[in-house]
Amino acid sequence: MDTITGGGFSKVKDADEEIQTICDEVKCQVEEKRNEAYAVFKAVQYKSQVVQGFNYDIKVHVGGSSYLHLRVWKKLPCYGGEAVVTDVEDHHDKDPIQPF
Repeated sequence: MDTITGGGFSKVKDADEEIQTICDEVKCQVEEKRNEAYAVFKAVQYKSQVVQGFNYDIKVHVGGSSYLHLRVWKKLPCYGGEAVVTDVEDHHDKDPIQPF
């Protein structure tokens, strides 16, 4: 993980297995919030921020030319380590990840 100062976000990084695992964990939450089912749900890029756990802003490919931006808060392991979707934005096919 990059050195992060003052609660800021890391640089944009390509998604890895850990980020895909988080996306797999929250897929049902996203589908419920969006009232849609996704056959494709592949993490592409992400930024992270340390805040009593971790905030992740993740760009997710959901099929065709469609992408979502997710804000996921992952609790610290001592608090259960659960991942919770706090925001979802759509229509981000060409947009870079921006904090929202």
